[in-house]
Amino acid sequence: MHNGSITRLIRDRGFGFVKTETGNEVFLHHSALPGGVFDTLSEGQQLEFDIVMDPRGRGERASNVRLLGA
Repeated sequence: MHNGSITRLIRDRGFGFVKTETGNEVFLHHSALPGGVFDTLSEGQQLEFDIVMDPRGRGERASNVRLLGA
């Protein structure tokens, strides 16, 4: 598992980006979170997540995302 914080959210499109503890930025899709949680996120919020390769070959993305401190 990795830790990181939300750097950008594009709510109307259902995705955002997370900066990992190593400084890499990974894609975050609303489907990686339990239902309805995406709408409650804010920039700077801390998350725990796995990093997987996007099935479409678009790079790394967050998976199995869990809010920290919630």
